[in-house]
Amino acid sequence: MESSSKGEDEVGGYNSSNVKKAKLQSTLAALLDDPILSDVPKKPTLSDVDTLISLEMGSAMRISVQKLDGTSFDVALMNSATVKDLKLAIKKKLIEMEQSKMGHRHISWKKVWANYALSYHNQKLLDDNSALQDSGVRNNSQVHFVSYVMSKDSQRHSKRRKHRFFHGLNKRA
Repeated sequence: MESSSKGEDEVGGYNSSNVKKAKLQSTLAALLDDPILSDVPKKPTLSDVDTLISLEMGSAMRISVQKLDGTSFDVALMNSATVKDLKLAIKKKLIEMEQSKMGHRHISWKKVWANYALSYHNQKLLDDNSALQDSGVRNNSQVHFVSYVMSKDSQRHSKRRKHRFFHGLNKRA
């Protein structure tokens, strides 16, 4: 009895779990090509699907992000999201867009956030831990990238101070 069930599990050298996985992948690919599901990423994670379901149920929001070149894209976040969550969603979306267009390309996000900030109604969203709703960001809101120069209060060296520091080392040598 056991040998016959093992023979049924292996069909032409493939076991049934691989066949089921292949069928699932082909069905998922066909579903993702449907225009109704165009907002689902090509390789969705469970959190992506959960956020999109919450968006349909009204417990999440879609935010449009306008880049400096005037183009924009949408990200979906939970209503309780913080500025840090928005930054992570932007990072994920831009990496996905870049890889689909140009393949692997490295973006230094540390430099991006050091030189640019997100703005909503001319208010810069600088505190990563603040909730988006506290800043007035709601469903279908639009945030913008704006140039940002760090203040001296942030306790980080500006490029100028860094340059002066290394310039002073060179004079001693």
